[in-house]
Amino acid sequence: MVIKVFLASSSGSTAIKKKQQDVVGFLEALKVEYTPLDIACNEDNRMWMRENVPSEKKPSNGIPLPPQIFNEEGYCGDYETFFNAKEDNLVYSFLGLDPPPGSKEDE
Repeated sequence: MVIKVFLASSSGSTAIKKKQQDVVGFLEALKVEYTPLDIACNEDNRMWMRENVPSEKKPSNGIPLPPQIFNEEGYCGDYETFFNAKEDNLVYSFLGLDPPPGSKEDE
């Protein structure tokens, strides 16, 4: 399974940059393998992300902002749902991964 994190390498928004860094940093701390996909300089990545975020998860303008997280083709969520999963110690469930033995989710 490949975790895909859609990011914008050249975002002018500091809020988006912080959210992206938070997601990537946390995945790296957990040693979760992921593939960063840049939507700023790759039109195919941008279009794929926009088409595959469920309509009920899109903002009112219809354009989802990064970071957006997928497990292969399956949508996991955006930063807010990631943050909630992190707070609840449910990141592996959020990502659709089996928790490692000894983790809080494994209990």
